Amino acid sequence: MEKLHIITPVKDSIDTATDTVRAIMALPPDFPFTYTVYNDNSTPENTLRLQRLCRELGVRLMNLSDLTDHPSPNYLFVLQREQACCLRENAALLIVESDVTVRPGTLDGLVRVAQEHADAGIVASVTVDRQGAMNYPYAFAAVYEGEPVVDTRHHLSFCCSLLTPALLRRVDFGQLNPEKNWFDVTISHLSLKAGLHNFMCPALPVLHRPHGSRPWKQLKYTNPLKYYWRKYWGGLDKI
Repeated sequence: MEKLHIITPVKDSIDTATDTVRAIMALPPDFPFTYTVYNDNSTPENTLRLQRLCRELGVRLMNLSDLTDHPSPNYLFVLQREQACCLRENAALLIVESDVTVRPGTLDGLVRVAQEHADAGIVASVTVDRQGAMNYPYAFAAVYEGEPVVDTRHHLSFCCSLLTPALLRRVDFGQLNPEKNWFDVTISHLSLKAGLHNFMCPALPVLHRPHGSRPWKQLKYTNPLKYYWRKYWGGLDKI
């Protein structure tokens, strides 16, 4: 691994995304990196806010509407684009979603774990709430509290996850199912199938505001009927 590509896909979750981007730029890894924010068809007002934020902090902003006419979400497009870039540069890919705030040591810690395990495919932070309790999608990991690194066969969510060059070489994102919206479960399984190990890091937690990047999913708690209608009949959130 010679470099780190950090990305944050954003779809209108500007308030949480602002915290995400500012935290990364305030706590950059002590390792060669680039940081790109992918604007996935946010509203014109939110696009303008993202432009101002990225210009202020010196972060590269890519508007996906300039790159593809595919409707949001464009996670697959971003993954495929970044895989090609990382392979050219022998770089790892670190995904930090727009409802996550990294903490001191997070980024360097993930890089260190990846460097210490030659067979690593994915290295992921666990997620916690403001009180420090592990929350969705890592509530299951509470039993590992206090352990620095856990080799796991459980799928890892991409809230804050590093995909190693070894994974990027062995798993072809061009073969992922284009009918799906999200690929953390699939790629977790493909990493194991490729003979790699996935590592979860309870000692490197990140603050997570669940569904901040997909506000419509809050309906699960306030209006479950409407939530499941949108999920299944609207064809949203295909994992």
